Amino acid sequence: MRLWIHRHPPKPKRAPQRNSQLEETANTRLWGILRVNKRKRDVSRKKISKMASVKEMLIENIVKEESSPQNKVTIVGCGAVGMACAISILLKGLTDELALIDVMEDKLKGEMMDLQHGSLFFSTPKIISGKDSRVSVNSKIIIITAGARQQEGESRLELVQRNVNILKIIIPDIVKNSPNCKLLVVSNPVDILTYVTWKLSGLPQNRVIGSGTNLDSARFRFLIGSRLGVNPTSCHGWIIGEHGDSSVPVWSGVNIAGVSLKNLQPTLGTDEDSENWKTVHRQVVESAYEVIKLKGYTSWAIGLSVADLVRTMMNNLRRVHPVSTMIKGLYGINEEVFLSVPCILGYIGITDMVKLNLSSEEEQHLKKSADTLWNIQKDLQF
Repeated sequence: MRLWIHRHPPKPKRAPQRNSQLEETANTRLWGILRVNKRKRDVSRKKISKMASVKEMLIENIVKEESSPQNKVTIVGCGAVGMACAISILLKGLTDELALIDVMEDKLKGEMMDLQHGSLFFSTPKIISGKDSRVSVNSKIIIITAGARQQEGESRLELVQRNVNILKIIIPDIVKNSPNCKLLVVSNPVDILTYVTWKLSGLPQNRVIGSGTNLDSARFRFLIGSRLGVNPTSCHGWIIGEHGDSSVPVWSGVNIAGVSLKNLQPTLGTDEDSENWKTVHRQVVESAYEVIKLKGYTSWAIGLSVADLVRTMMNNLRRVHPVSTMIKGLYGINEEVFLSVPCILGYIGITDMVKLNLSSEEEQHLKKSADTLWNIQKDLQF
Protein backbone atom coordinates (compact mmCIF):
# COMPACT_ATOMS: atom_id res chain seq x y z
CA MET A 1 0.00 0.00 0.00
CA ARG A 2 1.49 3.24 -1.07
CA LEU A 3 1.26 6.14 1.30
CA TRP A 4 0.94 9.62 -0.06
CA ILE A 5 2.62 12.30 1.94
CA HIS A 6 1.39 15.81 1.19
CA ARG A 7 4.17 18.20 1.16
CA HIS A 8 3.75 21.91 0.76
CA PRO A 9 5.65 23.17 -2.16
CA PRO A 10 8.47 25.47 -1.26
CA LYS A 11 7.52 29.11 -1.14
CA PRO A 12 8.76 30.94 -4.13
CA LYS A 13 11.30 33.64 -3.52
CA ARG A 14 9.68 37.02 -3.49
CA ALA A 15 10.65 39.50 -6.09
CA PRO A 16 12.36 42.69 -4.81
CA GLN A 17 9.83 45.06 -3.27
CA ARG A 18 10.33 47.85 -5.72
CA ASN A 19 7.06 49.56 -4.83
CA SER A 20 7.96 49.67 -1.13
CA GLN A 21 11.35 51.08 -1.91
CA LEU A 22 9.82 53.69 -4.11
CA GLU A 23 7.36 54.64 -1.41
CA GLU A 24 10.10 54.83 1.19
CA THR A 25 12.20 56.97 -1.08
CA ALA A 26 9.24 59.19 -1.81
CA ASN A 27 8.47 59.55 1.88
CA THR A 28 12.06 60.41 2.63
CA ARG A 29 12.08 63.03 -0.06
CA LEU A 30 8.74 64.37 1.08
CA TRP A 31 9.94 64.73 4.65
CA GLY A 32 13.05 66.42 3.36
CA ILE A 33 10.94 68.83 1.36
CA LEU A 34 8.71 69.49 4.37
CA ARG A 35 11.73 70.16 6.56
CA VAL A 36 13.17 72.55 3.98
CA ASN A 37 9.81 74.32 3.66
CA LYS A 38 9.54 74.59 7.45
CA ARG A 39 12.98 76.15 7.60
CA LYS A 40 11.99 78.55 4.85
CA ARG A 41 8.80 79.45 6.70
CA ASP A 42 10.75 80.02 9.92
CA VAL A 43 13.22 82.21 8.06
CA SER A 44 10.32 84.03 6.39
CA ARG A 45 8.64 84.63 9.76
CA LYS A 46 11.87 85.99 11.18
CA LYS A 47 12.21 88.31 8.19
CA ILE A 48 8.60 89.47 8.59
CA SER A 49 9.07 90.09 12.31
CA LYS A 50 12.15 92.18 11.51
CA MET A 51 10.47 94.09 8.71
CA ALA A 52 6.98 94.74 10.13
CA SER A 53 6.16 96.06 13.61
CA VAL A 54 3.04 95.16 15.56
CA LYS A 55 1.60 98.53 14.54
CA GLU A 56 2.31 97.82 10.88
CA MET A 57 0.72 94.38 11.08
CA LEU A 58 -2.29 95.80 12.96
CA ILE A 59 -3.00 99.02 11.06
CA GLU A 60 -3.20 99.62 7.32
CA ASN A 61 -2.56 103.28 6.52
CA ILE A 62 -4.98 104.73 3.96
CA VAL A 63 -4.16 108.44 3.83
CA LYS A 64 -1.07 110.25 5.09
CA GLU A 65 -2.45 112.93 7.39
CA GLU A 66 -0.92 116.34 8.01
CA SER A 67 0.85 116.31 11.37
CA SER A 68 1.01 120.04 12.11
CA PRO A 69 -1.30 121.18 14.94
CA GLN A 70 -4.19 123.53 14.27
CA ASN A 71 -4.69 125.04 17.75
CA LYS A 72 -1.36 124.68 19.51
CA VAL A 73 -0.81 126.38 22.86
CA THR A 74 2.59 126.84 24.51
CA ILE A 75 3.12 127.69 28.18
CA VAL A 76 6.47 129.22 29.11
CA GLY A 77 7.17 128.61 32.79
CA CYS A 78 5.95 125.48 34.53
CA GLY A 79 5.61 126.67 38.09
CA ALA A 80 2.34 126.69 40.01
CA VAL A 81 0.70 129.28 37.73
CA GLY A 82 1.89 127.68 34.51
CA MET A 83 0.62 124.24 35.47
CA ALA A 84 -2.70 125.67 36.69
CA CYS A 85 -3.06 127.24 33.22
CA ALA A 86 -2.13 123.91 31.62
CA ILE A 87 -4.68 121.78 33.46
CA SER A 88 -7.42 124.40 33.00
CA ILE A 89 -6.80 124.54 29.24
CA LEU A 90 -6.66 120.74 28.94
CA LEU A 91 -9.88 120.17 30.84
CA LYS A 92 -11.68 122.69 28.61
CA GLY A 93 -10.38 120.95 25.47
CA LEU A 94 -8.98 124.14 23.96
CA THR A 95 -5.89 122.80 22.19
CA ASP A 96 -4.81 119.88 20.00
CA GLU A 97 -1.19 120.21 21.14
CA LEU A 98 0.20 121.59 24.39
CA ALA A 99 3.88 122.49 24.70
CA LEU A 100 5.59 123.22 28.01
CA ILE A 101 8.86 125.16 28.33
CA ASP A 102 10.97 125.59 31.45
CA VAL A 103 14.63 125.72 32.45
CA MET A 104 14.21 123.11 35.23
CA GLU A 105 14.44 120.00 33.04
CA ASP A 106 13.66 117.31 35.63
CA LYS A 107 10.58 119.10 36.94
CA LEU A 108 9.51 119.88 33.37
CA LYS A 109 9.74 116.23 32.33
CA GLY A 110 7.85 115.16 35.44
CA GLU A 111 5.03 117.64 34.81
CA MET A 112 4.77 116.54 31.17
CA MET A 113 4.64 112.84 32.10
CA ASP A 114 2.07 113.49 34.82
CA LEU A 115 -0.23 115.21 32.31
CA GLN A 116 0.38 112.58 29.61
CA HIS A 117 -0.66 109.82 32.00
CA GLY A 118 -4.01 111.56 32.37
CA SER A 119 -4.60 111.74 28.61
CA LEU A 120 -7.54 109.36 28.86
CA PHE A 121 -9.48 112.04 30.72
CA PHE A 122 -9.15 114.96 28.30
CA SER A 123 -9.17 115.46 24.53
CA THR A 124 -5.71 116.87 23.79
CA PRO A 125 -3.81 114.17 21.85
CA LYS A 126 -0.29 115.54 22.19
CA ILE A 127 1.65 117.02 25.10
CA ILE A 128 5.32 117.84 24.66
CA SER A 129 7.98 119.70 26.59
CA GLY A 130 11.48 121.05 26.25
CA LYS A 131 14.00 123.50 27.57
CA ASP A 132 14.45 124.90 24.08
CA SER A 133 11.86 127.26 22.61
CA ARG A 134 11.78 125.21 19.40
CA VAL A 135 9.07 123.01 20.95
CA SER A 136 6.78 126.04 20.66
CA VAL A 137 6.96 126.15 16.85
CA ASN A 138 3.67 126.99 15.10
CA SER A 139 1.84 127.93 18.29
CA LYS A 140 -1.36 129.93 17.99
CA ILE A 141 -1.17 131.26 21.57
CA ILE A 142 1.91 131.45 23.79
CA ILE A 143 1.32 132.05 27.49
CA ILE A 144 4.15 133.68 29.44
CA THR A 145 4.15 132.72 33.11
CA ALA A 146 7.91 132.54 33.61
CA GLY A 147 9.46 134.83 36.14
CA ALA A 148 10.48 135.31 39.72
CA ARG A 149 7.73 134.41 42.17
CA GLN A 150 6.09 137.16 44.16
CA GLN A 151 7.07 136.88 47.82
CA GLU A 152 4.95 137.57 50.86
CA GLY A 153 4.67 141.32 51.38
CA GLU A 154 6.26 142.09 48.01
CA SER A 155 4.26 144.27 45.61
CA ARG A 156 3.94 143.29 41.97
CA LEU A 157 5.89 146.37 40.92
CA GLU A 158 8.91 145.34 43.01
CA LEU A 159 9.27 142.29 40.80
CA VAL A 160 9.69 144.27 37.63
CA GLN A 161 13.39 144.46 36.75
CA ARG A 162 14.06 140.83 37.68
CA ASN A 163 11.35 139.66 35.34
CA VAL A 164 12.29 142.08 32.56
CA ASN A 165 15.69 140.39 32.40
CA ILE A 166 14.01 137.00 32.04
CA LEU A 167 11.80 138.22 29.19
CA LYS A 168 14.83 139.52 27.29
CA ILE A 169 15.99 135.91 27.01
CA ILE A 170 12.61 134.33 26.24
CA ILE A 171 10.67 136.58 23.87
CA PRO A 172 12.91 136.89 20.76
CA ASP A 173 13.27 133.10 20.32
CA ILE A 174 9.59 132.46 21.00
CA VAL A 175 8.50 134.90 18.28
CA LYS A 176 11.10 133.52 15.87
CA ASN A 177 9.55 130.05 16.14
CA SER A 178 5.92 131.23 16.06
CA PRO A 179 5.82 134.54 14.18
CA ASN A 180 2.01 134.46 13.82
CA CYS A 181 1.25 133.76 17.46
CA LYS A 182 -0.60 135.81 20.06
CA LEU A 183 1.36 136.44 23.26
CA LEU A 184 -0.61 136.29 26.49
CA VAL A 185 1.47 137.68 29.35
CA VAL A 186 0.66 136.52 32.89
CA SER A 187 3.95 137.17 34.73
CA ASN A 188 3.85 140.01 37.25
CA PRO A 189 3.84 142.97 37.22
CA VAL A 190 1.73 142.04 34.23
CA ASP A 191 1.01 145.51 32.80
CA ILE A 192 4.65 146.58 32.65
CA LEU A 193 5.81 143.17 31.42
CA THR A 194 3.18 143.22 28.67
CA TYR A 195 4.64 146.56 27.53
CA VAL A 196 8.16 145.06 27.65
CA THR A 197 6.99 141.98 25.72
CA TRP A 198 5.44 144.19 23.05
CA LYS A 199 8.69 146.11 22.65
CA LEU A 200 10.85 142.97 22.54
CA SER A 201 8.58 140.99 20.21
CA GLY A 202 7.98 143.51 17.45
CA LEU A 203 4.41 142.18 17.15
CA PRO A 204 1.41 144.46 16.60
CA GLN A 205 -0.38 145.69 19.73
CA ASN A 206 -3.47 143.56 19.19
CA ARG A 207 -1.43 140.34 19.45
CA VAL A 208 0.33 141.19 22.72
CA ILE A 209 -2.16 140.89 25.57
CA GLY A 210 -1.80 141.02 29.32
CA SER A 211 -4.08 138.92 31.53
CA GLY A 212 -4.61 142.21 33.36
CA THR A 213 -7.67 142.63 35.56
CA ASN A 214 -9.63 139.69 34.14
CA LEU A 215 -9.04 137.93 37.46
CA ASP A 216 -9.53 141.11 39.53
CA SER A 217 -12.94 141.58 37.92
CA ALA A 218 -13.83 137.95 38.65
CA ARG A 219 -12.90 138.48 42.31
CA PHE A 220 -14.94 141.70 42.32
CA ARG A 221 -18.03 139.94 40.97
CA PHE A 222 -17.62 137.03 43.40
CA LEU A 223 -17.43 139.36 46.41
CA ILE A 224 -20.42 141.41 45.23
CA GLY A 225 -22.40 138.21 44.70
CA SER A 226 -21.43 136.98 48.16
CA ARG A 227 -22.87 140.16 49.71
CA LEU A 228 -26.09 140.01 47.71
CA GLY A 229 -26.62 136.24 47.65
CA VAL A 230 -26.47 136.22 43.83
CA ASN A 231 -24.37 133.98 41.59
CA PRO A 232 -21.31 135.95 40.35
CA THR A 233 -22.23 135.26 36.72
CA SER A 234 -25.29 137.48 37.28
CA CYS A 235 -23.25 140.24 38.93
CA HIS A 236 -21.75 142.66 36.43
CA GLY A 237 -18.87 144.92 37.31
CA TRP A 238 -15.40 145.87 36.14
CA ILE A 239 -11.99 146.47 37.65
CA ILE A 240 -9.79 148.47 35.26
CA GLY A 241 -6.30 149.98 35.31
CA GLU A 242 -3.35 148.23 36.90
CA HIS A 243 -3.54 144.60 37.94
CA GLY A 244 -2.53 145.50 41.45
CA ASP A 245 -2.66 148.10 44.15
CA SER A 246 -3.79 151.06 41.99
CA SER A 247 -6.62 149.23 40.21
CA VAL A 248 -9.88 151.13 39.69
CA PRO A 249 -13.35 149.72 40.52
CA VAL A 250 -16.00 151.06 38.14
CA TRP A 251 -18.81 151.44 40.66
CA SER A 252 -20.87 153.40 38.16
CA GLY A 253 -21.19 150.25 36.04
CA VAL A 254 -22.00 147.69 38.73
CA ASN A 255 -25.42 146.17 38.06
CA ILE A 256 -27.60 143.13 38.61
CA ALA A 257 -29.98 142.37 35.71
CA GLY A 258 -29.42 145.92 34.42
CA VAL A 259 -30.28 147.52 37.77
CA SER A 260 -27.48 149.92 38.71
CA LEU A 261 -26.39 149.63 42.33
CA LYS A 262 -25.16 153.22 42.11
CA ASN A 263 -28.68 154.39 41.31
CA LEU A 264 -29.98 152.56 44.35
CA GLN A 265 -27.21 153.90 46.59
CA PRO A 266 -25.50 157.04 45.14
CA THR A 267 -22.71 156.89 47.73
CA LEU A 268 -21.83 153.30 46.74
CA GLY A 269 -18.08 152.72 46.99
CA THR A 270 -17.31 156.09 48.58
CA ASP A 271 -16.21 157.01 52.09
CA GLU A 272 -19.78 158.23 52.81
CA ASP A 273 -21.29 154.81 52.05
CA SER A 274 -22.93 153.54 55.24
CA GLU A 275 -22.73 149.93 54.00
CA ASN A 276 -19.00 150.33 53.34
CA TRP A 277 -18.99 148.73 49.88
CA LYS A 278 -15.55 150.25 49.39
CA THR A 279 -14.13 147.34 51.36
CA VAL A 280 -15.09 145.03 48.49
CA HIS A 281 -12.44 146.64 46.29
CA ARG A 282 -9.95 146.54 49.15
CA GLN A 283 -10.58 142.79 49.42
CA VAL A 284 -9.95 142.43 45.68
CA VAL A 285 -6.57 144.17 46.01
CA GLU A 286 -5.55 142.29 49.15
CA SER A 287 -6.85 138.85 48.19
CA ALA A 288 -3.73 137.81 46.28
CA TYR A 289 -1.50 138.84 49.18
CA GLU A 290 -3.70 136.88 51.58
CA VAL A 291 -3.59 133.74 49.42
CA ILE A 292 0.20 134.05 49.15
CA LYS A 293 0.44 134.38 52.91
CA LEU A 294 -1.72 131.29 53.45
CA LYS A 295 -0.43 128.89 50.77
CA GLY A 296 2.73 130.52 49.44
CA TYR A 297 1.49 131.41 45.96
CA THR A 298 -1.63 131.94 43.84
CA SER A 299 -2.43 129.49 41.06
CA TRP A 300 -5.92 128.10 40.49
CA ALA A 301 -7.89 131.31 39.99
CA ILE A 302 -5.35 132.80 37.58
CA GLY A 303 -5.12 129.47 35.71
CA LEU A 304 -8.89 129.44 35.22
CA SER A 305 -8.86 133.11 34.19
CA VAL A 306 -6.17 132.48 31.56
CA ALA A 307 -8.07 129.46 30.18
CA ASP A 308 -11.13 131.70 29.86
CA LEU A 309 -9.13 134.15 27.72
CA VAL A 310 -7.69 131.32 25.60
CA ARG A 311 -11.19 129.94 25.01
CA THR A 312 -12.45 133.30 23.78
CA MET A 313 -9.56 133.70 21.32
CA MET A 314 -9.38 130.10 20.08
CA ASN A 315 -13.12 129.96 19.42
CA ASN A 316 -13.31 133.55 18.11
CA LEU A 317 -16.12 134.29 20.57
CA ARG A 318 -15.68 138.08 20.55
CA ARG A 319 -16.41 138.28 24.25
CA VAL A 320 -15.51 141.36 26.30
CA HIS A 321 -12.68 140.94 28.81
CA PRO A 322 -10.76 143.48 30.90
CA VAL A 323 -7.23 142.81 29.61
CA SER A 324 -4.06 144.85 29.52
CA THR A 325 -3.43 146.72 26.28
CA MET A 326 -1.92 149.98 25.06
CA ILE A 327 -4.22 152.86 26.06
CA LYS A 328 -2.13 155.85 25.03
CA GLY A 329 -4.49 158.57 23.81
CA LEU A 330 -7.49 157.32 25.83
CA TYR A 331 -8.90 158.78 29.05
CA GLY A 332 -6.35 161.62 28.92
CA ILE A 333 -3.35 159.25 29.13
CA ASN A 334 -0.41 160.36 26.98
CA GLU A 335 2.28 157.81 27.88
CA GLU A 336 2.92 154.39 26.32
CA VAL A 337 1.44 152.31 29.09
CA PHE A 338 -0.52 149.08 29.11
CA LEU A 339 -3.55 149.07 31.41
CA SER A 340 -6.70 146.98 31.56
CA VAL A 341 -9.86 148.22 29.89
CA PRO A 342 -12.76 146.17 28.46
CA CYS A 343 -11.65 144.72 25.11
CA ILE A 344 -13.30 142.47 22.54
CA LEU A 345 -11.17 139.37 21.96
CA GLY A 346 -11.22 137.16 18.89
CA TYR A 347 -9.01 134.84 16.87
CA ILE A 348 -6.53 137.61 15.99
CA GLY A 349 -6.33 138.94 19.54
CA ILE A 350 -7.79 142.30 20.55
CA THR A 351 -10.10 143.58 17.84
CA ASP A 352 -11.88 146.45 19.64
CA MET A 353 -11.96 148.41 22.89
CA VAL A 354 -15.17 149.35 24.69
CA LYS A 355 -15.36 153.05 25.64
CA LEU A 356 -16.43 153.25 29.27
CA ASN A 357 -18.44 156.19 30.52
CA LEU A 358 -16.32 156.83 33.59
CA SER A 359 -17.15 159.30 36.29
CA SER A 360 -14.62 162.10 36.76
CA GLU A 361 -13.36 160.40 39.92
CA GLU A 362 -12.92 157.04 38.16
CA GLU A 363 -11.05 158.68 35.27
CA GLN A 364 -8.80 160.47 37.73
CA HIS A 365 -7.99 157.17 39.45
CA LEU A 366 -7.20 155.57 36.08
CA LYS A 367 -4.75 158.39 35.23
CA LYS A 368 -3.14 157.90 38.62
CA SER A 369 -2.77 154.18 37.87
CA ALA A 370 -1.10 155.05 34.57
CA ASP A 371 1.28 157.46 36.30
CA THR A 372 2.21 154.80 38.85
CA LEU A 373 3.23 152.40 36.09
CA TRP A 374 4.97 155.01 33.94
CA ASN A 375 7.15 156.21 36.80
CA ILE A 376 8.66 152.72 37.03
CA GLN A 377 8.44 151.79 33.35
CA LYS A 378 10.36 154.81 32.05
CA ASP A 379 13.52 153.77 33.90
CA LEU A 380 13.59 150.13 32.81
CA GLN A 381 16.64 148.75 31.06
CA PHE A 382 15.92 146.32 28.23
